[in-house]
Amino acid sequence: MCSAYHEPTISTAFPRLVTWRATSLSEPIRAPSFFLGPKLSRQISQFKMSRSLDNTQIAACAAAYIVIVGGDYLKGKLVEKEKTKSCKERRYWMHEMYKSRARYNATDLLEDLKRGPSNKFQNFCRMSATDFEYLIQKIGPTICKTDTNMRKCIPVQERLAVTLRFLATGDSFKSLSYLFKFSSQTVSRCIMEVCRALNQELKNEIMFPTNESSWKNIATDFYDKWNFPNCLGAIDGKHIVIQCPANSGSEFYNYKGTFSIVLMAVVNSNYSFTYVDIGCQGRISDGGVLRNTSFFKKLETDELIPQEGILPNTNVSLPYVFVTDEAFALSKNIMKPYSGVYENGNCKRIFNYRLSRARRVVENVFGIMASVFRVFRGPILLEPEKVRDITMTCVLLHNFLRKSRSSNSIYTPPGIFDTENNDGIVIPGSWRSEQNCTKSMFPLQRVPRKSGLEAKMVRDQFAEYFMTSGTVEWQENAK
Repeated sequence: MCSAYHEPTISTAFPRLVTWRATSLSEPIRAPSFFLGPKLSRQISQFKMSRSLDNTQIAACAAAYIVIVGGDYLKGKLVEKEKTKSCKERRYWMHEMYKSRARYNATDLLEDLKRGPSNKFQNFCRMSATDFEYLIQKIGPTICKTDTNMRKCIPVQERLAVTLRFLATGDSFKSLSYLFKFSSQTVSRCIMEVCRALNQELKNEIMFPTNESSWKNIATDFYDKWNFPNCLGAIDGKHIVIQCPANSGSEFYNYKGTFSIVLMAVVNSNYSFTYVDIGCQGRISDGGVLRNTSFFKKLETDELIPQEGILPNTNVSLPYVFVTDEAFALSKNIMKPYSGVYENGNCKRIFNYRLSRARRVVENVFGIMASVFRVFRGPILLEPEKVRDITMTCVLLHNFLRKSRSSNSIYTPPGIFDTENNDGIVIPGSWRSEQNCTKSMFPLQRVPRKSGLEAKMVRDQFAEYFMTSGTVEWQENAK
């Protein structure tokens, strides 16, 4: 009896089409058989004799075989190349210039600065030695390393010092490596590790109000210091200029023609941050930056702040508000200036002056940050996520140093803030005298926006209050 005829299949004619995936990329891969020619030719000839496929189908199967096995081969070559690259022999175990650390290192430098005039260490680290030691105790367990038989680890105080020096100067990693005597790669790694540790340990320095009494305390302070009632904070945003991220297209491209992420902040009357949002791409419209924050979403649903409060010396009740500039849309809880120019004594001119006094706190905060932390003086040449961590560290250090008894006068010495004389004339703070202080921390774009009727009515009532029960004697001198 004749055996039954079996239709030839791809797996019988070209077995490697089925079994090629079994080959492990970790095994050495030799040139596939199709590069040799004869074996593949014999398989094709045998398959033709079956007469089950025409020449076109035979060619398609051969092409598939070549693509699959060839891809397998190329993958193997890439793996071998990566292994060779990763195992590349280092030219130096430690460069000669860094071996002098044994004689004099950054720890010795810090000790010399502490023993010298007090302002030397303060200028180097932007804080007192007391607060420097406090931060070492806070982040030490997180960032400390262990000595090995081959070399000693970099001490915690040096890791913190190189980070503070980077924030204070904005120097390149290569420049800092010459000062601290370890490689630029180590400098980069230390800075990011310390920034993340500081962000974790100091996160409670930004205390966002969570109850009605806390909000009302902020409003009372604003009225006592800046004569603006029912004010819960000043809102502003800044573009932080960065280098163009790889493969980002126009995602971070801003209206100034550079690349940036956005720092959005709310500041209280004491020049401290109460809320920040960092990392929004520079391409996002400036109105959209605020709308994308959790702060604004809660504000819109009336879940964030008290509803209304009585204006001082009146029976008039108005909503609690935040003050800002023309970059943001007017709403019942966000007050912005009237557009246009008005003559002296006009209620709209007076309102704009009173609002600008209250909003000046956030302008000063950003100016002082850029003055002290000069990393913001130019584009930050790092990835957006790293820039976000660095910016958050500066924000937290700002609040930390403002509250510190030993570092407050170092970080914000007398005369650094804008002040006013008895006639209401503004005396610019010392931070404004520094050229290009905020060149790489520029404001959001000001765009005309339509406002709702309710928001306009609230603003008009504030303007009327400033002309009647809420007037101050020097407001007529407003310029």
